Amino acid sequence: MQWTTTFPCQPKEIPVFSNPDRPIRPSVAALVLGTLMIGLLSAGFSVPAASAADTMPTIEVANAADGSHLLVNGRDFMVFGMNWGHMPIGQNYSYSLFNQSDDVIRAALDREMPLLQAMGVNTIRHYAGMPPRWVTYVYEKYGIYTVLNHTVGRYGLTLDGVWHPVTDYSDPQVRAQLKSEVVALVDEFKDTPGVLMWLLGNENNYGLSWSSFEIEALPEGERNQFRARFLYSLMGEIIDAVHQHDPGRPVAIANGDVQYIDLVAEECPGLDVFGTNVYRGISARDLYQVVHDKLGIPIVYTEFGCDAFNAVTMQEDQAMQARYLLGQWEEIYEQSAGKGRVGNAIGGMIFQWSDGWWKYKQEERLDIHDTHASWPNGGYPEDLREGENNMNEEWWGICAKGLPDPRGIYDVYPRAAYYCLRDAFRLNPYGPDTDLDRIRSWFANIQPMAGVLTARGDAAALRTDALSKVRLSAWNSRPTAPTAITSPHRPSRARRMTDIPRSWASITASPFTPTSRPSPAKRSRAACR
Repeated sequence: MQWTTTFPCQPKEIPVFSNPDRPIRPSVAALVLGTLMIGLLSAGFSVPAASAADTMPTIEVANAADGSHLLVNGRDFMVFGMNWGHMPIGQNYSYSLFNQSDDVIRAALDREMPLLQAMGVNTIRHYAGMPPRWVTYVYEKYGIYTVLNHTVGRYGLTLDGVWHPVTDYSDPQVRAQLKSEVVALVDEFKDTPGVLMWLLGNENNYGLSWSSFEIEALPEGERNQFRARFLYSLMGEIIDAVHQHDPGRPVAIANGDVQYIDLVAEECPGLDVFGTNVYRGISARDLYQVVHDKLGIPIVYTEFGCDAFNAVTMQEDQAMQARYLLGQWEEIYEQSAGKGRVGNAIGGMIFQWSDGWWKYKQEERLDIHDTHASWPNGGYPEDLREGENNMNEEWWGICAKGLPDPRGIYDVYPRAAYYCLRDAFRLNPYGPDTDLDRIRSWFANIQPMAGVLTARGDAAALRTDALSKVRLSAWNSRPTAPTAITSPHRPSRARRMTDIPRSWASITASPFTPTSRPSPAKRSRAACR
């Protein structure tokens, strides 16, 4: 039995795999045809425009005997994705690249998108706020799709001019407003080339905390389940509305793991792709089977990965990060269609592109690269001590971040994970000879320490760049560079972007006090930066 849902998409086909070392050259026939067309036009002949049906590629979400597929123009499309955002050191969630001038936006995109493209990334995840023309720019210039994300009240909402930090999904006015916001976003972007799919929420199931007399009357263990039904019934209504306004793209949610998946099945029958933020360590274990049994639709990771700081050794640990990401991607390959396993994996969006220096305090210490571990996770045992935290929110980037210039533009410096995954993505997951043995052999030959050695060259470049700024600032008598930066040095417990006179080697640890795990809202990764 096979079912297929077809979505007419935008008029450009992006190949799943390409070789940047072999640029595409037009054929002789194409050159002749182009010359003929120019001659006809100059002679006054008109050329009929292609119809939408002729030029619109299709996106298909399909289930077949060998598993679940995401197809673009009939070809299997693995989401080699990245949670991407541009956040200069010293800024926080209030900053937006897309509030800057066009030249700054273009400069930032043109500095980072080529690196993503060279790695093999074909999709970025971005929250609402990236204007349509820049989504198109990234797609047309770099061949990278955008998964556009509305948070559906995850971090609060403004209602009648009043900010509500906690969203009550049972409130009819709240539900109507959130549905209206998502539909407006869809209407704004539905004709935008480069939007791959719509994504709703971000771990909203972890933020169900509103109160009512009805809820308080329930046994404590049933209260969140009661709230969750309102959340997912709203998601189901929004999914249906999105399909009505844009039948040309699939819709996914960004759930927190598989919590409340039975409610998802009941309340969201129109869901096309189950998106989930998963931090289980190197393997997701039964996740694929659970999604298959409960939902029967493809799964895409909306967040997953590993931080690059070892909470036991108190050092940056690029090899550890690379090992986890390689293991996670090997499992995605193995769980994709046609490999004889569950067969419902269609890719994932790594968390994240570059470090978020603002994540720990969010409004303080923005010029400090904190190594404060915010919460514990036993899925990453290498750097976990019993009773202590090991998840370092400011160190999840697969790239280190350089100093911003006066416009807020900065370089990123790939860590070992970047180079290892670049090599991993060269294996076509749907190639005719890509079976389990081929996948395991391919990944076994990618060595994290080789990636570390490659990354050290970039670290040296970062050090040289920063030292050149030191010399320049000394000449101008206006210090602008840091006393320490990310990859080039063994980190102390915290590092600050301050004046230069201190030596690179004289980095000392700042006070460090472990705290309990923050609330989901506090530890949010919503900005994806």
